[in-house]
Amino acid sequence: MKAFFDSTGSLWAAGSLVGKPATMITSTASQSGGQETTIMTAVTQLAHHGMIFVPPGFSYGPAMFDVEAPHGGSAWGAGTFAGPTGARQPSEMEMGQVTHQGKYFAGVVKKLAV
Repeated sequence: MKAFFDSTGSLWAAGSLVGKPATMITSTASQSGGQETTIMTAVTQLAHHGMIFVPPGFSYGPAMFDVEAPHGGSAWGAGTFAGPTGARQPSEMEMGQVTHQGKYFAGVVKKLAV
């Protein structure tokens, strides 16, 4: 991600991303892998570009509070746990959360485009 953000220097210099919306998703190896911290840290890059960060909050609903099965994601953005080897695939709940976030983000983009 650092290389990606570093590659946007010319966009920053031109102000090309000012006012553009952005959202983030993440994947970590474990439940304590820093999903929220990863997104919070990346938001500083969006601020330097003057972008509008659009987090989903807890708009996905009760599934986010389910503690019966491990799952990623937070108010900052959808997430998944890949496991220590990267072999774990996103759960049905995690896929639902990221789909919801995409639709939520698209709705905000549509409102900003008016």
